[in-house]
Amino acid sequence: MNVLIVGGGGREHAIARALSKSEQVEQLYCAPGNGGIAALAQCVPLSATDVDGVVAWAQTHSIDFVVVAPDDPLALGMVDALEDAGIPAFGPRADAAIIEASKIFSKNLMAKYHIPTAKYQTFTELAPALAYIEAEGAPIVVKADGLALGKGVIVAQTVAEAQEAARSMMDGRKFGQAGARVVIEECMTGPEVTVLAFCDGEHLVPMPSSQDHKRAFDGNQGPNTGGMGAISPSPNYTPEVARCMEEIFLPTVAALKAEGRPFQGVLYFGLMLTPDGPKVVEYNARFGDPECQAVLSLLETDLLDIFLACRNGTLDHLNIRWKDGAACCLVLASGGYPGSYAKGLPITGLEDAGQQAVVFHAGTKLGDDGTVFTNGGRVLGVTATGPD
Repeated sequence: MNVLIVGGGGREHAIARALSKSEQVEQLYCAPGNGGIAALAQCVPLSATDVDGVVAWAQTHSIDFVVVAPDDPLALGMVDALEDAGIPAFGPRADAAIIEASKIFSKNLMAKYHIPTAKYQTFTELAPALAYIEAEGAPIVVKADGLALGKGVIVAQTVAEAQEAARSMMDGRKFGQAGARVVIEECMTGPEVTVLAFCDGEHLVPMPSSQDHKRAFDGNQGPNTGGMGAISPSPNYTPEVARCMEEIFLPTVAALKAEGRPFQGVLYFGLMLTPDGPKVVEYNARFGDPECQAVLSLLETDLLDIFLACRNGTLDHLNIRWKDGAACCLVLASGGYPGSYAKGLPITGLEDAGQQAVVFHAGTKLGDDGTVFTNGGRVLGVTATGPD
């Protein structure tokens, strides 16, 4: 099969590495790809959000299957467009991807189907939002409704900080239209755990749990980022598995099906293990990054078989196998990230590092002479496995 991956970060490099091991894959492409993916797949100079361009390219290059990995093209309906053009694709359609694209949708879904989450209110105007924050007090959480590159959530320690966050989103349009509406919710306490799950619209198979680390600096200090590393499995999760399946995972898949939005793809459950039991912090409609790099390092089953089963509704017929042990992904970021940072700096030592760990490329670019340069904020995800 000729397979196209849409995306160009560390997550897509991990997916490309897994798919490159499949005997079913004859030719692997990636749009736009990056400096590391180029060693596994032919990179195609198309933006991941160019829905029409990706569909046209897939048609003219006899692509048999497309893996849509990032959140933006899923929300834009790339899977819908590909399927409508007769090209099988992995990932949820736009009406199901809204579980990530709109936090208001996901919170209302949880309320309707009694899926445990934080107490919340949604707001479309600033004045009521400020009054609600004043009444509830702090700590409190302010979330932009739409997609904001993983940075649209402010855990405010004071009322003033929360009100400023609401102002910057709703009046200042810090995240554009994504922050025109906000969710304000109680600040839950407890360990955070991520569980990614394969879904085929009806059935669900959880992957090993993981835990990501978001602060930019050592010692859990500095600004919040899209993710500075991840471990799998999480040491905190073991006793909660059955309860999460019964109260959160299966009810979510059933809820989306009941709403006429069956979810086929990877559903990301961001969980908080609170004193009152596990609750949903957020949903994503795709592999997390860098959780994907850690979790897929433990996969033994052919990833293409899993993707096809999710798309074809046959996930319950597949026995998915995982390695014993653990995985750790450490993200190396550009100085200044998640604020402003330089690009175009040469990277050395990749060959030596690759003898001891797998180095997934995120923000990299390949020069004409084969030199790898930095091309983003999160640059590399150095990933290794071990017994614990």
